[in-house]
Amino acid sequence: MTDAKEILSDMNDRSREVFRTVVESYLESGEPVGSRTLTRSLSEKVSAATVRNVMQDLEYLGLLDSPHVSAGRIPTQMGLRMFVDGLLEVEDLKAPDREKIDATLGKNAGDVGGMLDRVGAALSGVTQGASLVLTPKREAEIRHIEFVSLAQDRALVVLVFSDGRVENRLFSPPPGQTPSSMREAANFLNALIEGRTLSGLRRDMQKEIDARRQEIDVLAQDMIESGLAAWEDDDSEKARLIVRGRANLIGEAGVPEELDLIRNLFDDLERKQDIAEFLELTEDGEGVRIFIGSENKLFSLSGSSLVVSPYMNSDRKIIGAVGVIGPTRLNYGRIVPIVDYTAQLVGKLLSDRS
Repeated sequence: MTDAKEILSDMNDRSREVFRTVVESYLESGEPVGSRTLTRSLSEKVSAATVRNVMQDLEYLGLLDSPHVSAGRIPTQMGLRMFVDGLLEVEDLKAPDREKIDATLGKNAGDVGGMLDRVGAALSGVTQGASLVLTPKREAEIRHIEFVSLAQDRALVVLVFSDGRVENRLFSPPPGQTPSSMREAANFLNALIEGRTLSGLRRDMQKEIDARRQEIDVLAQDMIESGLAAWEDDDSEKARLIVRGRANLIGEAGVPEELDLIRNLFDDLERKQDIAEFLELTEDGEGVRIFIGSENKLFSLSGSSLVVSPYMNSDRKIIGAVGVIGPTRLNYGRIVPIVDYTAQLVGKLLSDRS
């Protein structure tokens, strides 16, 4: 099959208009488009028979498909890709949509997780689709560590991070611990933490202990290992995928076949919680990307479409992403600027905090 862009450039004006009209009508209604309907929409007055011939040619090229005998046509995945790449007209972001997204960022902006959750809810509400927000990894550098004895068999390890966050964990200290060994363990760690994140500290600590054994006694070594082990299964630093608006997709399903696809999408989403792979979809850099049907490697089972854009920190490093997912008949022209604006706004807010 010839390259899709080459096919588009080789089309005459009538074929291009018929193709554009079929796709735009399908994206709006979700229904196959018939020749008689098209004759009322075209700028050139032509017969239904002429339109049928053009549609047959487009079907032969792999751009349109006929789901039922004697039915109208719908765009294929290849047809949708060609439309998105060559004919899509991206709308300007509407003021009411911007205001709804802006409103989510002003409430308790210090709570990044809560803010991103509200962004997801607003994005879903504005687009009437399902929204995806990949939160950034919480990799702030550690500023201070302290061990606090609570009982003979219970202690607390307190971590203060450079972004002002304070977290603590209960753990069972090794037998024989004393206030002195706890202070020694904390002093040893605090001398090493400059510029380190928690994951980096956990990764390098055994090497540091081995290299500096003479500077710390066995009790303090055991205390360090036990205290850091309290975070071993911690997932607070991991990227998290927030999904909002599943119900919108059910309402959009027009036929049983579409409902089956939506169910498959829900299954995909349930299996893909906490997927860092989502970020790989934006690995080519900033800007909105559109994945249609089987192009979407994460949700290919459902044949859905995904409009996604990364957001960056103050160092221009991609740290997360926002997107909208749904049936292939998404209103791409409207959703693209919404996703783009949301990603830029989230990135700016997080950059201002750092």
